[in-house]
Amino acid sequence: MAVDESTLNELLGRFVTDLGGSFHAVNAVIGDRLGLYRALLAVMPATPAEVAEQAGVSERYTAEWLKGQAAGGYVSYDPATERFMLTEEQAFALAAPDGMQVAAAFHLPIAVSKNVDRITEAIRTGSGFGWHEHDQALFEGTERFFRPGYVANLVPEWIPALDGVEQKLHAGARIADVGCGHGASTLLFAETFPSSQVVGYDYHAASIDQARKRAAEAGLTSAATFEVGSAADFPGHDYDLVTVFDALHDMPDPLGAAKHIRQSLRPDGTFLLVEPYANDKVEDNLNPVGRLYYGASTVVCVAHSMTEEPRAALGAQAGLARLTELLTEAGFSRVRKAAETPFNLVIEARP
Repeated sequence: MAVDESTLNELLGRFVTDLGGSFHAVNAVIGDRLGLYRALLAVMPATPAEVAEQAGVSERYTAEWLKGQAAGGYVSYDPATERFMLTEEQAFALAAPDGMQVAAAFHLPIAVSKNVDRITEAIRTGSGFGWHEHDQALFEGTERFFRPGYVANLVPEWIPALDGVEQKLHAGARIADVGCGHGASTLLFAETFPSSQVVGYDYHAASIDQARKRAAEAGLTSAATFEVGSAADFPGHDYDLVTVFDALHDMPDPLGAAKHIRQSLRPDGTFLLVEPYANDKVEDNLNPVGRLYYGASTVVCVAHSMTEEPRAALGAQAGLARLTELLTEAGFSRVRKAAETPFNLVIEARP
């Protein structure tokens, strides 16, 4: 078997990048938990000693951490002054309280790794590994990864893209936010459309408890309520709007869930489905975003979908055509792509 040296070196280059990224994930989580990005923002341009003092952590560890972050392009370094800093873009992505907080996303792979033996066995046997079985850091990381996108797009872009929905929400509508997790999307509805009634449902009781705490902290307990309930049997009917954010593909029976959602809507109601962005052909998803979603889908999304029959395992890269087919089979007569971002497909389905 002849090995082409240049092709091998190209592969090894990707390997070094990925292995370094694995350690970067650990360091990013540590930096997020210890507030190192925020500390650097507060005192920059700064020496490791100044960052360490601001964060209240060890100087020696901080120096090594900063150098690694600079090597990865997450932090900037000035060799003339031997000081570290954040560009405006780095600060917005990593340190600003109202920014993207992308370091939080690294909680996801770190949380999954804590159960790698059990997930490996599930993959070997074709069994499942439930969302609720993961380390709690997965739930925190998921919310903090998706929430900035919801904040940036839900109210100013996605809702106006739906036919007549914005007017209904301002006038007063009934909303069910299904698979709400910690309630990021639910609370956005409650804050923006106070005349409407919004209920967040999730099968995971611990997430519902956390969502209620978030509502209390935001002063929105009278505007948003949270109840334990699955997508296939959440209570209520005559909803004007039902939403599912980045969750339908995880479900063991997404068709059954879509049918229940269809039955819960008013005749003129709307189902807003937000799913991870994907093209319909595999070859068109062989890119960094597709790599992220296929990787997460293997160990989180498909793993949960395999826990119960019919074990549909749509996966995080289902794509518009497959989702449209599912929604049509569920009884929706009008299905269309309403919007998209680099990370999400936004689908409107009407009875």
